[in-house]
Amino acid sequence: MNSEIIGLTDWLKTPPGEYLLAWEHEQFDQAVSNIFGYHALQFGLPELNTLQSNRIPHRWLAVPSLAPIDSPTADARLSSQQSARPKAALAAEPGALPFAASSLDLLVLPHTLDLSLDAHATLREVERVLVPEGRVVISGMNPASLWGMRQSRAHLYRSLGRGRLFLPESGEFIGYWRLRDWLRLLSFEVESARFGCYRPAFETQAWLSRFEWMDKAGQRWWPIFGAAYFLVAVKRVRGMRLLEPAWKARKALANAPVAVANKNTT
Repeated sequence: MNSEIIGLTDWLKTPPGEYLLAWEHEQFDQAVSNIFGYHALQFGLPELNTLQSNRIPHRWLAVPSLAPIDSPTADARLSSQQSARPKAALAAEPGALPFAASSLDLLVLPHTLDLSLDAHATLREVERVLVPEGRVVISGMNPASLWGMRQSRAHLYRSLGRGRLFLPESGEFIGYWRLRDWLRLLSFEVESARFGCYRPAFETQAWLSRFEWMDKAGQRWWPIFGAAYFLVAVKRVRGMRLLEPAWKARKALANAPVAVANKNTT
């Protein structure tokens, strides 16, 4: 896994990597800005601060156990008064997070499933640590895209001893609809979803810039074929009923009609 993460870090410094990061940065900022709670966790991809626009007081950044840790401190929590960029000081595995069950209000997985060796185990762990009505925000590479097609062709050429991959080496790119099915089995409800990065799989900034028009065209004419997808899902718990504040119950009781006995009897 370490080599995969290093490969991703280097790739994100390339023109297509920066193009992808810019789009995802905007999506994460919009998605997490109005999610509230007490504890939030970003797992992986420290190059992208997905929680900077979020106002949850305790924000964590975790990296895989085999990845290098940037910060010497063992405390990865961020208060609202500290720097907006989390420090990677918590090492864990996505399938075994060091958090109690139902303890996180928000969990962000930027390409975590792409790099996971067991995406099923990762999603089961997400379901375990999220509180009821907690949210998971996921970004991933779309295999049904121009980038995904070039990656598949590169894998074929690589098996023949020639060619190189366009995207970093990863565990497996999980299709959007396949991911939705997995989330549904774990009682998650997809709240919002979108695709982005429609430009062809070019490696230079000059060629990427020439096809800038494809971003708007893609959103209109072939929206599900973007190079990356982004979704927000909510953990639903069957039979759960959210309790209202006590003052609301008292107010409803006070306004309820009262039956009065009729004193005039015949």
